[in-house]
Amino acid sequence: MLIEDYQIELYTPPWNPGSSRFAARARFAVNISKVLPYLNAVLRSAHYVPSMNMLMLKQEDLLIAFHPYEISITDAANHEDAERQLKPYIDLVNQTWERRQEIIPDQRTRPRPTHLGIYKLLPQTNCRECGEATCYIFATKLMLALKKIQDCKPLFEAQYQAQLSALNEMIAT
Repeated sequence: MLIEDYQIELYTPPWNPGSSRFAARARFAVNISKVLPYLNAVLRSAHYVPSMNMLMLKQEDLLIAFHPYEISITDAANHEDAERQLKPYIDLVNQTWERRQEIIPDQRTRPRPTHLGIYKLLPQTNCRECGEATCYIFATKLMLALKKIQDCKPLFEAQYQAQLSALNEMIAT
């Protein structure tokens, strides 16, 4: 086990002063840098920056950042909520480390999908079935994880299967 003990800290994020929600971090004494390339191989939607020794992941509305001595999240109501949200990522680090012999580490930084790249793969019908006025707005919200691929109903029609497959690969949720 790589992370055996950790401390949870809550703090007010500088980008959201006065908020009733907190950012949180689990701090540990052990340096987890050596597991980041393995996590990058396992978490296809992660954004790994080897030069900064950091891996970022967006899950739903939550941003998770893995640093050498901490894992941080962007949104927690209180200490218990922070613990509940951080624990699975601490477990993931430990499980990935235990399985490292089975995983080929990945040092690459994957390009993040752009809203224009996503838009080019959408049906571009502006049908509004997703709740947005245009496919371009939907693409932007999909990039920001404010919408899900499933929200675009036409994309699941037979004629768009190639685009759907490409979007699933691009977004890799």
